[in-house]
Amino acid sequence: MNFLSHYYFERYSPHSERILGALLPDLLKNVDKGYNFHPQRFEEVLFAHPKTMWISEGWYRHVEVDKLFHSSSFFLDHTHALRRKLDPVVEHLPIRASFLAHISIELLLDHLLIEHVLINPVRLYEHLEQVQTATIEKYLRAIGDVDVARFLTFYDRFVTSRYVLDYADLGNLSYALFNICKRVWTFENNAEDYERLTASLRLYKEHSLVNYMDIFQQIQDKIV
Repeated sequence: MNFLSHYYFERYSPHSERILGALLPDLLKNVDKGYNFHPQRFEEVLFAHPKTMWISEGWYRHVEVDKLFHSSSFFLDHTHALRRKLDPVVEHLPIRASFLAHISIELLLDHLLIEHVLINPVRLYEHLEQVQTATIEKYLRAIGDVDVARFLTFYDRFVTSRYVLDYADLGNLSYALFNICKRVWTFENNAEDYERLTASLRLYKEHSLVNYMDIFQQIQDKIV
């Protein structure tokens, strides 16, 4: 799941640190896709202080939610169905349609949460702004070899840009999706590519994701 979908499961948490933790695994991957941490190995240090403990609690929930989501029939069925719709859209590009379908489903869920006012994305950013830099540094130094300065630069840009708010407009998803794909493949796309991808996403949302809240409810029923 993407940032806003993870926030959905923590939206009532009073602890900003826990909300950061629910996003932190993906934030770290955005900085360096090679990062792979196991904070449970450092609980003696991290659980000694409430704020770093709350980050770990959010992190654990993130892992649990992703595991349930990616093994669900909802994710598997929709990824397969959307891939078939996207094949002709990217057949002239090096993009693997299955990869694009995977991340498209996740961004569409974020879009739907905003569209139907099921979360307040501005409040998410307010929570992230409230987490003290010293707390973030302490956590990152505890879990392993992290370029803390590089992460904090990215984190500041992530919080101040508030780009996830742009997901309210379905057309912006296409720009985000192509940018993500450019981290993996080298290619150039044009205005027609954006238009075709947006049209495909809109049709899929309107015809196939009517019951999108089912997956949130299924996960909510299973998480501790």
